[in-house]
Amino acid sequence: MNFLAHIYLSDDNTQLKIGNFIADSVKGKKYLEYPPEIQKGIVLHRAIDTFTDTHPIVSKSVERLFDRYGHYSRVIVDILYDHFLAANWKEYCETPLKEYTEDFYKLLQDNFEVLPKPVQNFLPYMVADNWLYNYRKIDGIEKILFQMNRRIKYRVKMHLAVEELREFYEEFENEFRMFFEELKAYVKSEIKA
Repeated sequence: MNFLAHIYLSDDNTQLKIGNFIADSVKGKKYLEYPPEIQKGIVLHRAIDTFTDTHPIVSKSVERLFDRYGHYSRVIVDILYDHFLAANWKEYCETPLKEYTEDFYKLLQDNFEVLPKPVQNFLPYMVADNWLYNYRKIDGIEKILFQMNRRIKYRVKMHLAVEELREFYEEFENEFRMFFEELKAYVKSEIKA
């Protein structure tokens, strides 16, 4: 799962949200340098990633892209799944997506000093281009994937995955819906543990 899902799955716990959001930029045991609730968010993020990466429904989505994008297929599927969460947001959250994302950006800006340097560096771009809100549209997904191409020095043209998204939209959406219900149940049990 990508940013939006990780944030959403943190419920209303702001520190858990921050930890879940920054986790990819916190390596190894460095998470122990953060306050306890942020640590829990980082650990939760890692558990979500493990659950996602080993799930057969997700593997089915990944297989559809693998011939063209290789091991980047998993990254692409994470973003496609965030698209379906954003596109169907009203089914999952009473707070409108625009308000939800603006509140989250404010939370990050209010806690800027605790964010790892890589997150501090990309946050202004994320806010300016409103990544989370723009996940709801296919052209928003295409832009995000295009930006990711730069980070991998254009080895794979990930932005072309919107072609598969359009072609197999119903299949990807059904897989997302089935998987996300299982993921929500898993996260609920992890948070209680």
